[in-house]
Amino acid sequence: MRSNLKLIINNQYKNIEERHFFEKDELKIILDLYAKMVSEGSWKDYGLNISKKQVSFSIFKNAAENDLYRICKNFKPKNKNLRYLITDNTGKILKNSFDLKILLENTNWQKL
Repeated sequence: MRSNLKLIINNQYKNIEERHFFEKDELKIILDLYAKMVSEGSWKDYGLNISKKQVSFSIFKNAAENDLYRICKNFKPKNKNLRYLITDNTGKILKNSFDLKILLENTNWQKL
């Protein structure tokens, strides 16, 4: 019996448009913030949403409720400042930036 499985070794993408998830360093920045906010008791759960246009990290106060915020990465933004977004649960853009670290460091999560 022949299988259609392929073994891929060193799966490196050549350009940024082919990447459809957060990079390792981006995910570390987000998870460090998440850990801080969980320890303060502000956030309780998270989820990941992936589409062809963007990936988002959804933040929940309680697992049974709707998400409070989404930290999004657009793969092909029309404007470089729309690369990373913080949106509410309706999709309204609350903050945006071309740099994820700057975006998250300059956000006051209690006043957002």
